[in-house]
Amino acid sequence: MRRMPVPDTLDRRLLALLQADARASTADLARRLGVARTTVLSRLARLQRDGVIVGYTVRLGSQEAERGVEAYVGITTEPKAGALVTQRLAALPELRQLCSVSGVSDYLALLHAESTARLDQLLDEIGAIEGVTKTHTSIVLARRIDRT
Repeated sequence: MRRMPVPDTLDRRLLALLQADARASTADLARRLGVARTTVLSRLARLQRDGVIVGYTVRLGSQEAERGVEAYVGITTEPKAGALVTQRLAALPELRQLCSVSGVSDYLALLHAESTARLDQLLDEIGAIEGVTKTHTSIVLARRIDRT
């Protein structure tokens, strides 16, 4: 088993800049870090190869993100049904995140639906997935701290 190198200070600074703006050019990143552009390119390649960076995404502005409704859904499954349930959940475009968790539920899903009516449909769809035995939903009223 290959050990992943621990990110050093430069890696952590680079990752912080990318988290703030994943579209920043390598030239801009290099200038802000005080290193050569080729250093940034090689660091990015290594971080991707080592699985530290696994993708780039779009963060919506606050007005767009506030449209619709978000909910955290605790999902309890039958034993050994996790793979099938995960596969079915992955097909939902409204699914933003799925975590396996300890505690009362087996999974915690973050959903973002266009309306409460669509959220209600999604909850019915999730409840109907073979292997799902129970769901528990908490609707997000406001984000107090968001470091994502």
